[in-house]
Amino acid sequence: MSSISDIIERYLIQMLQDAPSGILQVKRSELADLFQCVPSQINYVISTRFTVEKGYVVESKRGGGGYIRLFKVQPPSSGDYYELLQELIGSQMSQSAAEDLIYRLIDEGWMSVREATLVRKMISRDVLDLPMLVRDQVRARMMRSVVTTLYASKGE
Repeated sequence: MSSISDIIERYLIQMLQDAPSGILQVKRSELADLFQCVPSQINYVISTRFTVEKGYVVESKRGGGGYIRLFKVQPPSSGDYYELLQELIGSQMSQSAAEDLIYRLIDEGWMSVREATLVRKMISRDVLDLPMLVRDQVRARMMRSVVTTLYASKGE
């Protein structure tokens, strides 16, 4: 059975796909009414399911006329995209940010599901049994290496 967060996420993704402009603008309060939940549940879904690592940009304005504006970033040319990914990874990366990036790489055709499963296991806390700061640094180095390898294998 799906959680309310999963249902809200699927709804927003479908609305975004159906939006002619590729931009979705909704009111937080209207979504909360639609799903019979508190507005903070909507905030939670937006902040955890629509991240930069997953390829989304979120703009938000609070207050009476407030809204949430979502759109999925289209990747630039391969060379620029490679640089963007390297910058996004940075020198440290949490497990959740790395997993979000892995799902983005699958969605954009850079990585197969099998490759993603292997990488997700390699970057997990269970495998990287190190102090958190060191673990996040090692994970970032691993993710930069994965992106470099995927980029090189595309022959560009």
